[in-house]
Amino acid sequence: MVRVKVCGVTTLDDALVAAAAGADALGFNFWPESPRYIEPARAAEIIALLPPFVTAVGVFVNEPPRSVERIAQAAGVRAVQLHGDEPPQDVDMLAATGLTVLKAFRVGRQFRAQELKKYSRAGAFLLDASVKGKRGGTGKSFDWKKARPAGRYGRVLLAGGLTVENVGEAVQQAQPFGVDVCTGVESKPGVKDHTLIRGFILAAKTALGPEL
Repeated sequence: MVRVKVCGVTTLDDALVAAAAGADALGFNFWPESPRYIEPARAAEIIALLPPFVTAVGVFVNEPPRSVERIAQAAGVRAVQLHGDEPPQDVDMLAATGLTVLKAFRVGRQFRAQELKKYSRAGAFLLDASVKGKRGGTGKSFDWKKARPAGRYGRVLLAGGLTVENVGEAVQQAQPFGVDVCTGVESKPGVKDHTLIRGFILAAKTALGPEL
C-alpha cells in the first residue's frame, strides 16, 4: 500500500487528525525561510503526543549535517529530509548517525534519475516539481512518469501539486513507494484542511486497490 506523508505540520490538532486518518509520516519544517517553519521545541511537544508507528520527519534546506543532527535530536525526529542542494557526503554523514535520510530532488528538464546513484545511503528519494526560486510547497506538479526510472535506485516519494483529485492518477502513473502532500491539503500555508487531509489519504491508499 502507498505510504502517505503530510508535510508542513505546525499544530497538534493537524498532526493528530492526519495520524488518525492514516498518515504514515508527518513533516516538520525547520527551514527558517519557510512559511511553515516550526521551532524545534514546539515540534518536540507535538511529536511527543503522536501515536506509535507515525514517523516524524524534520525538513531541512542546506543545513550543515552537525546542525541537522542537533536539531533532529532536540525535536525528537528520527528521519530527516534534505530539501536543498546537499551533496552525497551530507547524506552519508547523517545516515552514519542512525538517522533515516530522505533526499529531495527537483524534477525539471535537467533531472536525470541516474544521479540518484550518488546518494546510495538515502533511505528514500523525494521527487518534487522544479520551480525557480522555490524549495517546495509550490503546489506545482511535474510529469509523474519521470518518477518511474528513479525507482531503480531506491524508494521514491512523489511530491508536488498532489491533491485529492489527482493523487490516484499520480500513484497509478508513477508507482511510488509513497506520496508527500503539503499545499494540497491546506487552507493557507501551515494551516491544514481536515476534510482534505482525510480525503487525500483515503484516495492515495486506495489508488492501487481497496484498503485491507
